[in-house]
Amino acid sequence: MIGLLRNFSPAWLAILCLTLIGTVTLPSALAHETPVASLDIREGRNGVQWLEWTYYSARSDKPPTVQWPDHCTEDYPQLECGEAGLVGLVTMPQIGDQYSAAVVKVKPREGRMHTYTLTGANRSLMLTVDGKLPWHSIAASYIPLGIEHIMLGIDHLLFVLGLIVLVSTTPMLIKTITSFTVAHSITLAAATLGWVGVPEGPVNAAIALSIVVLAVEVLRHREGKPSLSAKLPWLIAFGFGLLHGFGFAGAMNNVGLDPESLPIALLFFNIGVEIGQLAFVFLILGLNHAHRRLEAIPPVWSATTAIYAVGGIASYWFLVRTAALAI
Repeated sequence: MIGLLRNFSPAWLAILCLTLIGTVTLPSALAHETPVASLDIREGRNGVQWLEWTYYSARSDKPPTVQWPDHCTEDYPQLECGEAGLVGLVTMPQIGDQYSAAVVKVKPREGRMHTYTLTGANRSLMLTVDGKLPWHSIAASYIPLGIEHIMLGIDHLLFVLGLIVLVSTTPMLIKTITSFTVAHSITLAAATLGWVGVPEGPVNAAIALSIVVLAVEVLRHREGKPSLSAKLPWLIAFGFGLLHGFGFAGAMNNVGLDPESLPIALLFFNIGVEIGQLAFVFLILGLNHAHRRLEAIPPVWSATTAIYAVGGIASYWFLVRTAALAI
């Protein structure tokens, strides 16, 4: 595997960066969107449930369609379920298309509220009298949500891409990616569990700035200049990984869960993020391996152009996100 990293040729990186430039619009510059719809269900008298939607998505201006159990009839904002109550299978077929996730909060007349999450990989929910969910249902919702979050997070992927370009050996790559993973897992957990609170706007701006800094370090390394990032990439990955973890926490904070289900949901969300991150790393290594096997000779200027493209995109994000803080 060492051969995949030695003499890393980023000719394909220039093409990738030019593709990414097409994604640099104002909405995506502010932050990658994880559109979530929230449905509050409050139990009334005589089997009546009161519904209230809260939703926003650039993909849709309507709430998701809900398929209720057969004994329930909806006349928004009322849901009639009779003496049986709201139990049975609830399905939202549009989740994963117009919305990344839907949060369903059920508040019975007596007892505490229960919170559930539906995703594209788990569009259905079996409501029971006690309101408890098995761990595999939580995993089915949060692992795909974590994968989607990292795959839509172009800023996070660009940072990981910079780390791959910076290192030259497999042991150092493993150490660097592991360091980044440990760091963002720490701050993701701290922010999600409410131990630390950081405003989302400044975090997104700082994440963009971290990519700019990394791009500069890559250029210095390629020019043979002293670079702390090249000598200790795992340390840089850990430091900026703490920052990126706060960015990952945004999706978890938007979803919400019962306190008793939050730790396991956090675990599966983080597993999803790591699956997506590793898939991206292996994709890049595979592209580089294919490039070497084809023995393609890129133009001399392609590598530098690609790095400037990454730095330029990140600089644009930083300026727009910083300007948004003053609005």
